[in-house]
Amino acid sequence: MHGQQAIEPARVTEIQQALIREHYLTTEADGRWDAGTEAAMQKYQADQGWQTKLMPDSRALKKLGLGPDYSSAINAKTGAFADPPPVSSIPPVVAAGFVQGSGVNR
Repeated sequence: MHGQQAIEPARVTEIQQALIREHYLTTEADGRWDAGTEAAMQKYQADQGWQTKLMPDSRALKKLGLGPDYSSAINAKTGAFADPPPVSSIPPVVAAGFVQGSGVNR
């Protein structure tokens, strides 16, 4: 078998806590992916208009605030996404190289 076969108990607890916070689960977060947790996730996903067969949907996890954490990624704190320089600032010989390399003729 390939891929993830089960959700780790710590992750289930996070999901349960988020479902409790959003009023979809009324039991305690115990780290077990049981019928109640699955039903709560299905209801949450159905209310968003998303699939309810595969559990849990990545969009649901993100909306519950459980998406990926990039805070420890390289340059996470110092990286910036600046706008690219204007085309007019690219030297003509470099621009010509881009056009030639792209295979697009103008």
